[in-house]
Amino acid sequence: MSLSRKRKKELRKLQDQATTLWESQQVLLGQAGNVAREASRQLGNYKREQVVPTVQHTYEKYAAPYVDQSVQTSKKVYNDKIVPAVGAVIGSALSVWDAAKEKRDDLAAGRGFTPLNVGKYQKKAEKYGKQASKHLAVSTAPARKGIGAGGVIAILLGVAAAAGVLYAAWQTLRADDELWVADDPLRAPDA
Repeated sequence: MSLSRKRKKELRKLQDQATTLWESQQVLLGQAGNVAREASRQLGNYKREQVVPTVQHTYEKYAAPYVDQSVQTSKKVYNDKIVPAVGAVIGSALSVWDAAKEKRDDLAAGRGFTPLNVGKYQKKAEKYGKQASKHLAVSTAPARKGIGAGGVIAILLGVAAAAGVLYAAWQTLRADDELWVADDPLRAPDA
């Protein structure tokens, strides 16, 4: 089927218009990319200059005292409860080792078995047991009810992060009728 010269001329004109539109859209997309890069850079500056100092100040004001207090409490429990208890257990084990070594030495020297003084060992065992249980006893503070400052900060940061993600998703997925991007950006549409 052949087209008339008039139709061919109209089709060429339409193809020229489509090519012009295509080129203008490519320029527009390039400019939009530049704007997006600049917005990203400005957002990074804002984050570095405004958000990070505010978060640091809020952390230092509300959360840092609790973190410092928990570190000090952990050190205190470790130094006052765990180390002495472990020391007592190791000391007891070493005294049993020494008693066994002494008994081996007696047997090697030919002195044989001597009658055991069970009462003496019961008293020592009671003494070591009381010391170990005293060192292992940890006083428990009553549990606090409600959410603390750290929990509030964590919730606020989580809500802010979720809002940022939702906003970015909305910006990405919203429909722009004015923007039209072809599947193949390398060639102009055929007429």
